[in-house]
Amino acid sequence: MTAPSQRYLDSFPAGVEEFAIEGLDVLDVPLHSAFLSSSPAHPGGSGLGYGATREEARTGALGEMAEMALSIRAHRGLDRVHGSYRELARTEGRDRVQDPRTLCLQAGSSYDDDRELQWLPMSRSRDGETVLVPAELVVSAPEELPGDPPPHGWLTTVITNGQGAAFDADRAVRHALLEVLQRDGNATTFRALDQGAVVDLAGLRDPDALALLDRLDAAGIDVLVKLASTGHGVVDVYAVGCSRDGSEPTPMMVTACGEAADPDRDAAVRKALHEFAAARSRKAFMHGPLDAVAAATPPGYLDQWLHGHPPERMVEEDRALQAMLEWTRLGTDRLTDLLRGSVLSRRSTVALADLPTGGDDDAVGTLTAEGFDVLVDLQPSQGEAVAAKVLVPGLEAETMSYGRIGERGVRRLLDRGEGPGAGLAVVGADPGGWARVHLTADAEERLGGPAWFDRAGADRIVGGLYALYREPGRHVAALAVAS
Repeated sequence: MTAPSQRYLDSFPAGVEEFAIEGLDVLDVPLHSAFLSSSPAHPGGSGLGYGATREEARTGALGEMAEMALSIRAHRGLDRVHGSYRELARTEGRDRVQDPRTLCLQAGSSYDDDRELQWLPMSRSRDGETVLVPAELVVSAPEELPGDPPPHGWLTTVITNGQGAAFDADRAVRHALLEVLQRDGNATTFRALDQGAVVDLAGLRDPDALALLDRLDAAGIDVLVKLASTGHGVVDVYAVGCSRDGSEPTPMMVTACGEAADPDRDAAVRKALHEFAAARSRKAFMHGPLDAVAAATPPGYLDQWLHGHPPERMVEEDRALQAMLEWTRLGTDRLTDLLRGSVLSRRSTVALADLPTGGDDDAVGTLTAEGFDVLVDLQPSQGEAVAAKVLVPGLEAETMSYGRIGERGVRRLLDRGEGPGAGLAVVGADPGGWARVHLTADAEERLGGPAWFDRAGADRIVGGLYALYREPGRHVAALAVAS
């Protein structure tokens, strides 16, 4: 049987460059890099992968590369529809155009139904109908939107949430949808708003996860698996931690995090732990000193990437770059102290045995039954591989980074009580200078009035933790430090 990694390679033109990244951490767990340079034959893309074995990490890297490359290939030459939501709902039918107010817009932004936008088609899973969606929420990289933006700009920053790749459409969609559910479940429950719910791993059965826990302990690294959510039939967890003696080879390793969402609790914990372990090396590889990167990669890699990679890949969000540069000035102890009240906090314990296990694997069916629409954009390759972008109106992401929030996010913050994030949202009159949340009339009625989000308060809470939310690209921070 052909290995999955080879099936990915066979789906792209020759020239994919890949290698294992080794020697950056005492754990030295499998971490793999793959990238296809842009050419007339293909726009290219890059990916990093991890796993319990080298083959698993290699497959993950090539799968992530496929997500990027196939999304760029599918969209950057595609004609976009121009018009306002009001106009298109009238000409195309309200059921064939997705109301932007359901898509978790930035609170306080200037959107209204007459604002001209650019739109791309997606397919609605429950009936197969084509639905127009704002283009910036369909694509996954800025280079997929060539040409001029709409007159008043894009609605929000393009992000990669909701991507998946596999060798059949259903698996690609499942992978993408689990990422959407993961981001929705932890949007206001981790990082700066970490709720401190630590999972007691007694009863964990997955052999790879157990073996990795032993390796972490032997290396003197304490790890916490924490619960974000169990909504929609999935276990949404994340893993964080640091060495007991502050001996990280690169200080920013203490900010490593592994995230996972799966219907089975053991599978979720396994993925989160392996991503956490690999993220220690990933952080050092992506943002650490260039001499260490050069030693951990094949001869010539670093020079080729820095001088031969497409320049648009080096364009970064300034706030993310500045935040990462601040981290490079901190030692391990100061970075760890920065995380103690949030990322490394312990406020309660949840038993693994109380979390769902072996649940319904039909995430699309579960969400549809709950009244959500699942919108899908499939992106085929030249071979077996297929990528998918999934969007679920009503689910949330990027609340603390970009101020994106909808009805569910407002309700969660209202229900927060005294926990981290309490008081960031209100319903009724503007408390004074807060950002109004973009909601449909039905959503406002369900909440009991207009909703408001304290964006300035959110920025204060995030503070020096912003680089936990958005990171600059490969080696950009290190290059800035070295120049």
